[in-house]
Amino acid sequence: MASFQGKVAFITGAGSGIGREVALRLAAEGAKVAVSDVDDAAGAETVSMIEASGGTALFIHCNVADAAEVESAIAQTVEAFGGLNIVVNNAGIGGEANMTGDYSLEGWHTVIDINLNGVFYGMRYGIPAILASGGGSVVNVSSILGLVGWATAPAYVAAKHGVSGLTKAAATEYAQQGIRVNSVHPGFIETPLLTKAGITPGTDGYTFIAGKHAMNRLGTADEVANLIVWLASDEASFVTGSNVAVDGGYTCQ
Repeated sequence: MASFQGKVAFITGAGSGIGREVALRLAAEGAKVAVSDVDDAAGAETVSMIEASGGTALFIHCNVADAAEVESAIAQTVEAFGGLNIVVNNAGIGGEANMTGDYSLEGWHTVIDINLNGVFYGMRYGIPAILASGGGSVVNVSSILGLVGWATAPAYVAAKHGVSGLTKAAATEYAQQGIRVNSVHPGFIETPLLTKAGITPGTDGYTFIAGKHAMNRLGTADEVANLIVWLASDEASFVTGSNVAVDGGYTCQ
């Protein structure tokens, strides 16, 4: 098991799903965790769960689509915990479902602002803080749709592909400065994001999507967290610039 004693982590979208699982895991293994989300109640609940298990965490309200809020959140993290070693850019939305020729401009900008610009802001303000702390790791949460396409999701696919490229660019830039940058590409995962879309066990939509994966099931948040935590750890010391799928065989078919 990797140790994160003395490490400080900043995680976006940590109020639920994958982000929460990562926060719980990092805290359990010794990291001080800044839990960021736009849902104050959910974020506070994650912090309470960490503290109940003896960990250290604080909640910071942050809309990742707002550069000033991300800059402030990272500054608050450094001020509270004395530095920054790990950034997990996890926050994201699904956005509207529509064909490219019919996609609304508002819907496009909303998805790009959160899913792509939000990751850039996390790196723009997180990387200098990590450098000042002696190095560390950035893990960007993309998607299988950062590797392949999906009809009626042009903004989401474009944003997640953008995260893949942004990851490679930053990894190249900071490889000799003690910062590793990687992206993870989950398949369809059982999270509130899918629940809100009506994709729940027993529904036709759930069965259809499960069948897209070679394992014929959806993944779980903890399965994705396992990969993220490993990439954030020193055990992945020679891994940077990688776009790693955790998708139950979705992209191998």
